[in-house]
Amino acid sequence: MSSNKITDFEPGERLDKTLASLYPEYSRSALEKLIESGQITVNGKPVKTKYTLRPSDEITADFNELTKEVDTIELLILYEDDNVVVINKPIGILAHSKGTFNKEGTVATWLQQHYGSTESFWDSNRAGIVHRLDRGTSGVMICAKNEATVSHLGKQFSERKVKKNYKAVISGELSIPEGSIDIPIERNPKKPATFRAGVNGKSAQTEFATLQTNGKYSLIELRPKTGRTHQLRVHLHYLKHPIVGDEFYDGEKADRLMLHAAKLEITLPSSKRVTFEAPVPKEFNDLTS
Repeated sequence: MSSNKITDFEPGERLDKTLASLYPEYSRSALEKLIESGQITVNGKPVKTKYTLRPSDEITADFNELTKEVDTIELLILYEDDNVVVINKPIGILAHSKGTFNKEGTVATWLQQHYGSTESFWDSNRAGIVHRLDRGTSGVMICAKNEATVSHLGKQFSERKVKKNYKAVISGELSIPEGSIDIPIERNPKKPATFRAGVNGKSAQTEFATLQTNGKYSLIELRPKTGRTHQLRVHLHYLKHPIVGDEFYDGEKADRLMLHAAKLEITLPSSKRVTFEAPVPKEFNDLTS
């Protein structure tokens, strides 16, 4: 299906609801994105999703983007029950798509392919995602299978009741073997895609401990107490010991970002408190031994 002229509609209906009724094979969110991006027009002009249709209107819709097949990816499942699935996310995979349309496979598209149904819960391109790991970060990631679980898990993240443990390889050796970093983080106005330490930023705390070092590189444990974007990367950059492979924050070039979500402790909807673990990649030990 490509460009279509749509004539079978009820005047007085909203555009988005009309399209959802006529094309149930597409999710409501996907159709809304088509409208917002101008690929569905009324009388040759872009309109809002809530536009009310009139008898004389001519609707034209280009569905090409929605007919592109999303790449299929495979993810390793660490744990699964009726409410959650826990994966070991590899590097190079996004938690969810950032663009309006993207055929790249993400954790969210994997969830939809494996568990998606006609339920409206799966309509969003972020369905099931309750926390993120950056594209370059590997490790434990917990996802929800229903709205109640999204709320249950999300509340724990927002109230800082989730314990997170990361492993990272940094350049050099920290001046003290263990301690904490309490430095606010703000967006960098000179490079909007990055963040920086700044007094006007949001509070951010990270505990750290050196596990092993050969002087040139160190394997460290990081326990973030807050969940700011790029928090660990910014804090280590501030200490002048950037994570190896983190070229965003002056890290030494490497085949990957040397940051791994090793453990996640959380309470499941069953009220059981559990810890999930993903083994530290071999290259982390090889580089620091």
